[in-house]
Amino acid sequence: MQAKEQTNTSDRPNILLYCTDQQRFDTIGALANPYVQTPTLDKLVKSGVAFTQTYCQSPICTPSRSSFMTGMYPSRIHNNRNGNESWPNHPPLISKLLADAGYSCGLVGKFHLQSSGHRTEPRLNDGYSYWKFSHAPRDDWQTGHDYADWVKAKGGDLNALRASDEGVPSELHQTTWVTDCALDFIEGQPEPWFLTLNPYDPHPPFIPPKQYADRFDPKMLPGPHFEESDLAQQAALKDVAFQTLAAHPDNFEGKKQQALYYAMIAQIDDQLGRLLEGMASLNQLDNTVIVFCSDHGEMLGDHGLLFKGCRFYEGLVRVPLIFSWPGHFIKNEQRDALVELLDMSATLLAIAGITTPEAMQGKSLLPILTGEQTLDHHREFVRCEYFDALDTSFVQGSLSYGTMYRNQRYKLVLYHSHDLGELYDLDTDPWEHHNLWHDPEHQALKHQLMQESFNATMMQSIDLGSKRIAPM
Repeated sequence: MQAKEQTNTSDRPNILLYCTDQQRFDTIGALANPYVQTPTLDKLVKSGVAFTQTYCQSPICTPSRSSFMTGMYPSRIHNNRNGNESWPNHPPLISKLLADAGYSCGLVGKFHLQSSGHRTEPRLNDGYSYWKFSHAPRDDWQTGHDYADWVKAKGGDLNALRASDEGVPSELHQTTWVTDCALDFIEGQPEPWFLTLNPYDPHPPFIPPKQYADRFDPKMLPGPHFEESDLAQQAALKDVAFQTLAAHPDNFEGKKQQALYYAMIAQIDDQLGRLLEGMASLNQLDNTVIVFCSDHGEMLGDHGLLFKGCRFYEGLVRVPLIFSWPGHFIKNEQRDALVELLDMSATLLAIAGITTPEAMQGKSLLPILTGEQTLDHHREFVRCEYFDALDTSFVQGSLSYGTMYRNQRYKLVLYHSHDLGELYDLDTDPWEHHNLWHDPEHQALKHQLMQESFNATMMQSIDLGSKRIAPM
């Protein structure tokens, strides 16, 4: 790699958006997890601002990604499911808005705004001039799967490697390929650029390379957040769609699942570090905003559940969100303000000096990032939604619709298609083991929160159509 000549483009910085797949909020060492190995992310936290109360807008991939790529709720843009046939063609993606404003835009890895089942994902009017696609680290597609082609060119067989005891080695791993493509893009693009990197990890199956799995001893890990009472609560929710049935974590080796998951994150951290070192050698760090996030979380044994579905527990809907731009943003700050992941969209447009579209529902975090706003407050509440989001032929439970409303203290969950609900006091019960839904002392509060949730849902999901130009 040859270093680029540094140009004076401080008013229009490059933007690197690194979005992992299914990574929980509590998986970064600098954010109070002593069991993980994340030195690169720890440095990123110390060099910027970590929003520690960030919530995705759906616990499932496609609606969440659709939301943060548009700055709108999934229900507003009518893109609520995984496995969807097509994109609704509105509103514009942030990548398209940045491209129209003069940014060179690239994507590497997963996109998943439409189904990639039985096909590679069709392109949209997305603004990306550089496109290296990999929905998942498999070899299921006849053409158009750039990562599988890369592995084949190196003499590897992805399906055989995935089934082996050693796993896919780091040198052939999708996370490594993402870094290689990223450096290729950065070296060849004029500034300013916008690069979206979407590695597949730590998405299940939990099969890290053996060299990373060997770093973590399950016996040394704390295991899932679980109490025996969780099994009764999940039994009451057995008809609400989820990818697994609840069981005691000992039944699925909960600590081992945690170890494998942490191993996948350790590899991500190493590759992110390699990327940042490469960017430094290209003189591309000083004028680049780095954003790290994930589309949604992972239950990882909490409440006896693995994977994802129609639930709204902290491990599944709360995600990491870190911004770093030394010299421009405040540093080594952890902010507890309530944030929605779709706020990232409005923030990136504000950083780039682009007017936020009127229909966008995200709220820029830039005043907090620059220190202009010192009050640790952003939203009164956050929302998350699940509307028939998974194919119920291969998940536990039936057709399910659910919404979450969370204010500064309480979380209310309504499973609309099942006449069930949950209410938690996150101040006294941060891991949500004690459902207050039927507690007599909390009925007035529950009804108040139900009204607030209904009002929020109506306000955020209804599209009023074109603007009014006359009284009638």
